[in-house]
Amino acid sequence: MTLCLDSFRRWCLSAFALCALGGCADAGYLLQALQGHLQVLQAAKPLEQWLDDERTPAALQQRLLLAQRLRAFAVSDLGLPDNASYHRYADLQRSAVVWNVVAAPAYSLTLKTWCFPIAGCIGYKGYFDEDQARAESQRLQAQGWEVSVYGVPAYSTLGWMNWAGGDPLLNTFIRYPEGELARMIFHELAHQLLYVQDDTVFNESFATAVEHLGAQRWLTARGSPEAQREYAELDTRRQQFRALARTTRQALEILYGGTGVAAQDEAQRTELKQRALQDFREHYARLKPNWGGYAGYDAWVAKANNASFGALAAYDELVPGFEALFRANGQDWPGFYDAVRRLARLPKQERTQTLKQLTSPEAARG
Repeated sequence: MTLCLDSFRRWCLSAFALCALGGCADAGYLLQALQGHLQVLQAAKPLEQWLDDERTPAALQQRLLLAQRLRAFAVSDLGLPDNASYHRYADLQRSAVVWNVVAAPAYSLTLKTWCFPIAGCIGYKGYFDEDQARAESQRLQAQGWEVSVYGVPAYSTLGWMNWAGGDPLLNTFIRYPEGELARMIFHELAHQLLYVQDDTVFNESFATAVEHLGAQRWLTARGSPEAQREYAELDTRRQQFRALARTTRQALEILYGGTGVAAQDEAQRTELKQRALQDFREHYARLKPNWGGYAGYDAWVAKANNASFGALAAYDELVPGFEALFRANGQDWPGFYDAVRRLARLPKQERTQTLKQLTSPEAARG
């Protein structure tokens, strides 16, 4: 592993040098990303070392064993990649592995994009240091963007770093409830199975569909009654919250679409925008009492803006289409993945439209 990390370090410096020589405007950003990932790799140790170490708390040992079972299930039952990822664990001593910055205009939910090697153009910018993320947020706000910064518990290197040990399990998510831990692992492995450059919504919606369908299959086949009940409660809250956010997002999209008097009177458009956001918060306040005091979305709701709505859309906009495609392929994972690969070869607009048509009223009647 030391040799792999030394090689990776040299690769980091070479990539940075090439970017700088090529006039890359984000050479400094790229370097912090490469160095940050190197630190994650250096902190990771094989699961066997953690499990054999008597200093490892019993509760953590149980979570690592559960993660091993989930990892094996991902391969055997979901057809996800069997590689080096998630066979090691790292305690980063912080609450998030990276902090993402997303930005959108004052009257649009379309996210600003940044373009990088390998990943292509994406609708967020991740920092391994929260202060750097906050500084980038302030810079963008000064330019007139609406901005959201949020901690991310995991990310995928898309399989490119499996030669160096792959993506490790992290303290940032290892203690999630069983169903949520399953979702996390399945989501990130889905990115390693299929990733389309320059299409964040397609990629994240696909991975979200895999995590949702995969977690349901795991809990049905292997989950305890307690784990199933816990997941059902969490997923009910999640679906209700996302439905509310989707309704608000649709209202904002209509407002920003340029129709009616709002398009000609910026003051009135601003007022209507604030009214839509206030309606969202009021509906959320009425929804919360049904959740037994759960407050997991409070911070998101308090700061909700175009950027945060746009980021959420990337993770759920096309999920119904992917789930319909899964059912259309007989709930067969290899057949589903083949169908997704065929979609991925289509032009962006065509594959998006195809997925949306799968959940249209005409498709439901058909």
